[in-house]
Amino acid sequence: MNETPIDRLSNLTTPHLADGCLRTNLPIRCAPAGLRPLVGNMRCAGRARPVRHVGSIDIFFESLQGAAPGEVLVIDNGGRLDEACIGDIVALEAKAEGMAGIVIWGLHRDSQELSEIGFPVFSLGALPTGPQRLDARPADIVCRATVGAHVVTSGDFVVADANGVLFLPEDRLDDIIAAAVAARETEGRQLRAMRTGRSYRSQVRFSEYLSRRERDAGYGFRQHLKDIEAAGEA
Repeated sequence: MNETPIDRLSNLTTPHLADGCLRTNLPIRCAPAGLRPLVGNMRCAGRARPVRHVGSIDIFFESLQGAAPGEVLVIDNGGRLDEACIGDIVALEAKAEGMAGIVIWGLHRDSQELSEIGFPVFSLGALPTGPQRLDARPADIVCRATVGAHVVTSGDFVVADANGVLFLPEDRLDDIIAAAVAARETEGRQLRAMRTGRSYRSQVRFSEYLSRRERDAGYGFRQHLKDIEAAGEA
């Protein structure tokens, strides 16, 4: 049976996937560090379903019409800290629709109720009040969302866990996952060796790196790691 992208992402943390982006020379598109899970062990992964908030929750219900199970609702509220844009009603609707989670570039409310629901929610924090505005609706309201410096579309996958939120381009997902798996396996070997008393520095031949750097001031540790891994020695 063929694995889906979500199956393949399920055992990879956002740090593994960030390392996968680095190894494949792709930009690492992380949400700003302040965007955190409602509960520390929450995790979700799925295709992005972007939507922009303009002051009324009906746009979220509109976005859920025709949503595919396993998608992640990515809400752009401009990083605003003066209003919450979703609460328990939207979360329950998204959960009932089979969504995998909600990522908000903004705030939520109903924290206790959301915790009891147990549906993955990532946001900049909580505030009691909802919006007191209604802005003009842009033409691309359900086509794109901006989160921090990054534009997110349905061509992106979202992975979110206790480390943060990462956006991955679908057209490079296979390469990123393969590189992330390799990074995870390398790190796993190193950690197992450390538990048996072999230091990380000895595994990566750190003394050799320092000697090489004395001869070549431009030689960096990242290049050293690539060199020893290419030789099968890391």
